[in-house]
Amino acid sequence: MSWDKFKKYYLENIELDFAIDVSKVEFSEAWIADFAVKFKDVHKSMIDLEAGAIANPDEGRMVGHYWLRNTALAPNEELKTTIEVTNANIKSFSKKVLKAKIKGQNGKFKNLLIIGIGGSALGPQLVDRALKPSKNGLETYFFDNTDPDGMDRVIQELKSELGQTLVVVISKSGGTKETRNGMLEIQAAYKKAKLKFKNHAVAVTGDDSNLYQVAVKEKWLDIFPMWDWVGGRTSVMSAVGLLPAALQGYDIDAFLSGAAEMDHWTREASLLKNPAGMLAAMWYIIGGGKGAKDMVVLPYKDRLELFSKYLQQLVMESLGKEKDLNGKVVHQGIAVYGNKGSTDQHAYIQQLRDGVNNFFATFIEVKKSRAGASIQVDPMVTSGDYLEGFYLGTRQALSDSGRQNISVTIGEVSERSLGQLIALFERAVGFYASMVGINAYHQPGVEAGKKAAQAVLGLQLVLQDALKNESKPISAQALSVKIKEKDQAETIFKLLNYLSANAGSKVKCVKRSGVASTFSIEG
Repeated sequence: MSWDKFKKYYLENIELDFAIDVSKVEFSEAWIADFAVKFKDVHKSMIDLEAGAIANPDEGRMVGHYWLRNTALAPNEELKTTIEVTNANIKSFSKKVLKAKIKGQNGKFKNLLIIGIGGSALGPQLVDRALKPSKNGLETYFFDNTDPDGMDRVIQELKSELGQTLVVVISKSGGTKETRNGMLEIQAAYKKAKLKFKNHAVAVTGDDSNLYQVAVKEKWLDIFPMWDWVGGRTSVMSAVGLLPAALQGYDIDAFLSGAAEMDHWTREASLLKNPAGMLAAMWYIIGGGKGAKDMVVLPYKDRLELFSKYLQQLVMESLGKEKDLNGKVVHQGIAVYGNKGSTDQHAYIQQLRDGVNNFFATFIEVKKSRAGASIQVDPMVTSGDYLEGFYLGTRQALSDSGRQNISVTIGEVSERSLGQLIALFERAVGFYASMVGINAYHQPGVEAGKKAAQAVLGLQLVLQDALKNESKPISAQALSVKIKEKDQAETIFKLLNYLSANAGSKVKCVKRSGVASTFSIEG
């Protein structure tokens, strides 16, 4: 039965050198037949989305990342032209940089620093890790957090070459604090090095955003657009991902065409012939339509190590929703984690095989081991043979233990196949969201977190002002009462501990005694 099921559900596209196998998932023929009928409505909703239907009702906007790799799909000529002109400008600018027609203050650009967060960093990071090294491109670094120590480490690496480092700042609104902070930190580093930041800076941002205005006012090298109809987690094929990729010397046309090829395949109306539809259907049946089991992503290729992290944002930010489209509380989502094979066979595969059965595995198999020939590490066996053996063995071991799993197979890791992989999972996410009736294209939880963070920063300012009025050291609890924020005593304690540990804040811990510690402020 295993071979018969494999033959029936092994879905391969020979032209794309791409295949998926869902035969290791438990489902009945009757369930698939029933779901194939229901898939018609799901498929129609995706066709409507591509045509420009309002896919994000919360914000009243279209979702157009599919147009980025096939401009003929754009709902009007203006959008089509905008995408094509932007891509042409990306190629032109990148070519000038790589041929030293645009230079840094100290000569030809050697390095690229990307400042962004979320999809604005994860997309470029995935491309960088998957495709490097590039013979002709820039060496790439990232600020993808507001961690000062992390930024210091990058600045230290670039210190002697800041004058040959191109900085790309990516923020749609221009108000994302993590990105804004990174920009201010690197500006300070350029100033300290007596270099003009504007001669090394490029913005990728929304029209007339705060960042756009700064770039225009300071006369940065260039500005590339971000559009409100492209979400951060699906922005890697916009200027967000294409500009860094082009500057790294990668073939962005192949990247886009790979995605377009997968889009074409995943428009197939028949569920059994649609790889993204089958993926979404498997997610549904494994998790009971409620995300009851986690997705463990295991790419058997070092180049795809970040793919699990990339999918973590794509899947969890898209599907992790409190309410459905009718406003009913449903708490949907699929938790995603993973690293790479065979590394994980020496880490958490033990639990996957023998522990709690609360997951399903998604294997990524890459057929081509390396660019050239391999040595034999054992008679008639190469290192790549071992990697393939570990994949097949782990897959079978999980199946034998009743652990459901899916395999995605590509020929090699290239611009084209990476575009295909990303497009496959983008479509699967969209299909699954339609199946369970949620909005995959907004992120109210993220916005709530940002607002909460702003409230904490506001409280921090209040604390510092309040401490100035204290004649003697005071505990967090006592201070919470004085400023009439008694319910915030825990946060106040944490803030005072944090501030007292950092130079420049002027807050001092006078007597350390756990939650009874007392604090004062200098000046």
